[in-house]
Amino acid sequence: MHYRALLTLPLCALLLIAGCGASNGQPHSERTATMSDSIPHDHVQHPYYSHTDTNKLNVPKSEWKKLLPADLYHIAFEQGTERAFTGKYWDFEGIGTYACAVCGNVLFQADAKFTSHCGWPSFFQPLRKDALNYHEDRSWGMVRTEVTCGRCSAHLGHVFDDGPKPTGQRYCINSVSLDFIGKP
Repeated sequence: MHYRALLTLPLCALLLIAGCGASNGQPHSERTATMSDSIPHDHVQHPYYSHTDTNKLNVPKSEWKKLLPADLYHIAFEQGTERAFTGKYWDFEGIGTYACAVCGNVLFQADAKFTSHCGWPSFFQPLRKDALNYHEDRSWGMVRTEVTCGRCSAHLGHVFDDGPKPTGQRYCINSVSLDFIGKP
C-alpha cells in the first residue's frame, strides 16, 4: 500500500468516529414506516417524559442514570456517539415525528429527514426554534456545533452546514437519542 494512502486511513476512521460524513442532500422518500412505532424503552415509571410539556428540566444526572437504559444515558449525558450505520433510524423512513428519547420533547418532523449517507439520522431543521440548544464542541481536534435537547439538555448529536435546501443544515443525530412517534 502506498505511504500516502496509509496516512489517510486513520483520518477517514477519525471522521467516521467523530461524526457524520458529507451529505448528498437527497430527501427521504414518503413510504410507510416498516418498523414498530412503539417507544423502545419503558416510560411508564419515567415522571419527566412528555410530548407536550416544553418546560425546561433540571434533573440531576444521578436521577437520569436510574431512569434511562445505559446506552441512552451514555450518549445523552456522557456525550457518547453510536457507531455509524448501526442505529435504528439512520435509514428509517416513516411518517410522523421524532422526540428526545430522554424527556419526550418533540424535536423533528419526519418530512425534515433526508438521506445523507453519513450513518446517522439527518434532518434539515428542527420542529421549533426552542426544541434544541447549541454549544461549541472542540472535541476530537475539531470545532463543531453540538446539539442538545432544549428541554432536558441531553446530548443528541451535531449540526453541520452541508445540508439540503431550504436551510443548508444537517442535524446529525444519534438514533438512540430519538423516539419515533408514527402517525396513526
